[in-house]
Amino acid sequence: MFEGRAEEAMNFYVSLFEDGKVLEVLRYGAGEPGKEGSVKRASFSVSGLTVMCIDSPIKHGFTFTPAISLFVTCRSDDQIERLSAAFSDGGSILMPLGDYGFSRRFAWVSDRFGVSWQLNLE
Repeated sequence: MFEGRAEEAMNFYVSLFEDGKVLEVLRYGAGEPGKEGSVKRASFSVSGLTVMCIDSPIKHGFTFTPAISLFVTCRSDDQIERLSAAFSDGGSILMPLGDYGFSRRFAWVSDRFGVSWQLNLE
């Protein structure tokens, strides 16, 4: 749930994955509760996962937290390095890319929108 940046986030995520694609976008119209043209409901696919997003017309006292994150299994060093750099640009690094015993290459980052991603090399 975003507050005005759902489409920007969705397009960013889709651009980072070879199989990324926007599946559906429904927009608020005139006289509806959300800002006209903003995302009423959208869905997109990345790394085999379908994700839904919205632009909430209601201001909430909460946002995204690392309490839940999207887990991506990366197939190459290049992919995990590229995704880690892209997601952490303007965001924050919760666990830098490294060997943590349970994985020889793992990173946990929060992107510029506040969404948390765990990246693991297959």
